[in-house]
Amino acid sequence: MEKKIINTPDAPAPIGPYSQAVQVGQTLFLSGQVAINPKTGDLETADIQSETHQVMHNLHSVLQAAGMDFRHVVKTSIFLSDMALFSSVNEIYGKYFSGDFPARETIAVKTLPKNVNVEISMVAIKV
Repeated sequence: MEKKIINTPDAPAPIGPYSQAVQVGQTLFLSGQVAINPKTGDLETADIQSETHQVMHNLHSVLQAAGMDFRHVVKTSIFLSDMALFSSVNEIYGKYFSGDFPARETIAVKTLPKNVNVEISMVAIKV
C-alpha cells in the first residue's frame, strides 16, 4: 500500500519533523493537534473550552483535507496537562460526534508542546 501525506493550510503547520496526517489505504493517522489558530499562528488558550474547540477545529480541517469527517474516526488519544480538565474537555469533545463514539484513552502528562493544556490525535477509516 502507498503512503500519502496529508497537509492543509487550514490547520497549523507541523512544529517538528512530522506530517499533519498520513493515509495508508483507507486509514488516516492524524498527528496530535494543539490549539494553534492556523490563520494567526497564535495559541487559543483563553480557557479550556476555547482551547478544546480550536483543537477539534484543527482536527476537522485535517480530516476534511483527506475527504473525511468525525464520522470516520475510530480511535482518539487525548493528552491533558491536568486530569482536573477532563470533564470540561470531555464535554466539548463529545459535541463533535453524533453517536457511535470512537474508542479513546485520556492521559494526563507532565507537559505538552507550547505548554498547552490539551492535545488530541486520531485514527480515521474511510469505509
